[in-house]
Amino acid sequence: MLKGKNIVLGVTGGIACYKACELASLLVKQHADVQVIMTENAAKFVTPITFEQLTGNKALTDTFDRNFVHSVEHISVADKADMVIIAPATANIIAKLAHGIADDMLTTTVLACRCPKAIAPSMNTAMLENLVTRDNIETLRHYGWEIIEPDSGRLACGAVGKGKLPAPERLLECVLHTAAHEKDMTGMKVLVTAGPTREALDPVRYLTNHSTGKMGYAIAKAASRRGADVTLVSGKTDLAKPAYVNVVDITSAQDMYDAVMAEAGNSDVIIKAAAVADYRPATVSDNKIKKTDGDMSIPLERTTDILKTLGENKKEGQFLCGFSMETENMIENSKAKLSKKNLDMIAANNVKVEGAGFGVDTNILTLITADDQKELPMMSKDEAADALLDEIMHKR
Repeated sequence: MLKGKNIVLGVTGGIACYKACELASLLVKQHADVQVIMTENAAKFVTPITFEQLTGNKALTDTFDRNFVHSVEHISVADKADMVIIAPATANIIAKLAHGIADDMLTTTVLACRCPKAIAPSMNTAMLENLVTRDNIETLRHYGWEIIEPDSGRLACGAVGKGKLPAPERLLECVLHTAAHEKDMTGMKVLVTAGPTREALDPVRYLTNHSTGKMGYAIAKAASRRGADVTLVSGKTDLAKPAYVNVVDITSAQDMYDAVMAEAGNSDVIIKAAAVADYRPATVSDNKIKKTDGDMSIPLERTTDILKTLGENKKEGQFLCGFSMETENMIENSKAKLSKKNLDMIAANNVKVEGAGFGVDTNILTLITADDQKELPMMSKDEAADALLDEIMHKR
């Protein structure tokens, strides 16, 4: 996702330096060109050679190093940078950056950078809560820095409290959100549904389906990375809630209907990727499941068709995309749904095809509109999400 992007990773002298090694590795796996700049104290925790092996680039530590290609090195690095992230960030580096002090390779480079910047404070809880440190952090926020809030837990000093450097995966998500994609959806409000619904049969059992929510979550993250204001209405899944996304948790089809209708009127794009249960137990006077000769008889009624309701009430300029999961006659059935439900696009796949559908990390989509259809190859759900959004932006 970061191919062609130049990421400056600043590393300062805290015990959490080891997490910066993993972050560097994760960034390289995303095909970023990673330039590590270390403070003198950071090099006492982790050697520059470690980062050089991970990134394939020389780790910079000395402003006056003479072993370089002829250029003013800190300016050259700053000019190329698509993003700066400093992790871990000590109270000392936060103070320097907040007040424009440039007395080493890292601070002189960052002061010359015009790209987006993020910083992950990591220190003893008392140092973090010191009013001077809090003021310095707020100063950086005022100057446009993204502050990655530290986690709470047991710290290296033995204290328990806030001040831990977040997991490298969370730091990576910050970089992906900032630098992975151009912000072509800035100003747009996007509503996405994901995951299964559950219809209670009794206090123990319920009706549901095999949806994992992976496709909907991938769409929500992709839209957020493109600058959209995203609301994700999600059934119960095992997935971590995506950062930078407003998540509304629901259980039943009626819960999802209510949540979607509350947001739909303000949404520019609505993408229904949830697998809503088609039926729920019908309301019966004794509210019990009937049993006859060992067989259960469950009176059922259809749940509200959320997508059809959205289509019937679509506002001018709103783009509505649904998903169609078929086992046969995929194109014909999907085109019928496109017309019947007044959709602008339907993303269809055959759940019987290997690599598509529930519970896998890949998908094979055919994007169908009233006058066109585009078959996508098998790709990761993250890639499929971006391809879907590309097509929506093209069709709007």
